[in-house]
Amino acid sequence: MAEVSALSSGALMRRGPYISMITNRTMNLLIRAAMLFMVGVFLALVLNLLQVQRNVTLFPPDVISSIFSSAWWVPPCCGTAAALIGLLYPCMDRRLGEPHKLKREWSNVMRCVAVFVGINHASAKVDFANNVQLSLTLAALSVGLWWTFDRSRSGFGLGVVIAILATLATQLLVYNGVFQYTSPDFLYIRSWLPCIFFAGVITVGNIGRQLALYEYKVSQEKTHQD
Repeated sequence: MAEVSALSSGALMRRGPYISMITNRTMNLLIRAAMLFMVGVFLALVLNLLQVQRNVTLFPPDVISSIFSSAWWVPPCCGTAAALIGLLYPCMDRRLGEPHKLKREWSNVMRCVAVFVGINHASAKVDFANNVQLSLTLAALSVGLWWTFDRSRSGFGLGVVIAILATLATQLLVYNGVFQYTSPDFLYIRSWLPCIFFAGVITVGNIGRQLALYEYKVSQEKTHQD
């Protein structure tokens, strides 16, 4: 019995660090997801305010229910999407073995956010001769944002795929009358919308990478201390 007890206690001692590691990893994942969700909600409120103020997007009066004149479901949806994208980017980097080559600093991430807000601001407030000119300008700015702050093939590929899916989802929402765009020129939406989605994906992906890097640095410091 003593030997069995000793073996059991030895097994628990060996499993202890592993269980602790799994618990910490899960907790860190949840914390990152919550932070990304809040970032997505904040960006949705601010950016949608720009669109509504310029009458680029129109919501029916009965669904406008916040001080930012945004439908109640827009911020949670954007927050959820931001959490998924922000967690997916560092995961894809590890899976593909493609480390991020550019400088990883919070100041760089904040510059990326500022450029993304500027691109969205341009789509709402800068007047162009026609929609084609606006769409080409925003496409160039979005690719420039990727080149300046990302430059990874996985980042570009995920940005394109998610932008296409988001555009299709928006088409369905507008088709079903959930909201509408003024002067649509690409089926039911504006032709520059995929550029905004692409730039948003790159921006949230960079935030997710930075949060994952911070978590990795903290875990490494704890390992060295132990």
